[in-house]
Amino acid sequence: MEQSTERLKPATGPHLVGRREDLVKAKRSFRTLEGRDVLVLSHQGTFYAMDYHCYHAGGPLQNGDIEELAGKLCIVCPKHKYKICLADGEGLYKAPSSQASESTSGWLSKGIKQRVHTVTETDGDVYVTLSRVSGFIDSDYFQGEKGKIAREKFEAEEAEKKSKAGKC
Repeated sequence: MEQSTERLKPATGPHLVGRREDLVKAKRSFRTLEGRDVLVLSHQGTFYAMDYHCYHAGGPLQNGDIEELAGKLCIVCPKHKYKICLADGEGLYKAPSSQASESTSGWLSKGIKQRVHTVTETDGDVYVTLSRVSGFIDSDYFQGEKGKIAREKFEAEEAEKKSKAGKC
């Protein structure tokens, strides 16, 4: 996937994203902050925020399952089952049995793939401060104009496949 030449704007914020009780009840919420699509998750009493679109193919993460892998809470992209650590955006993959060891539990790191954002809470209000980490992170691609076009093309192809499958 080609790197986006679009630059990240310096983050301002923090941005109010909702009341604690509302976000806990919703479990997952979509927000656009400073033009960036963000998923806010509540899981086991902790809030997480990350780019809404999966780094791999731009699929929406909102309906992904949460699983614990190698001691890390991860969201599983519903499109292609990519595993992303909620805490730091690390991509995980299952090692072939020849590479697996007891220390890795068979899960290895692809490095940081998904941009995560800081969540804070004050007096029941939940805020997200966009990441200030410099440099390109794979999920940045799907935040820009090229990524939006790629997402739309992919979604159209998926819809066409489903349509053809329904006619068989």
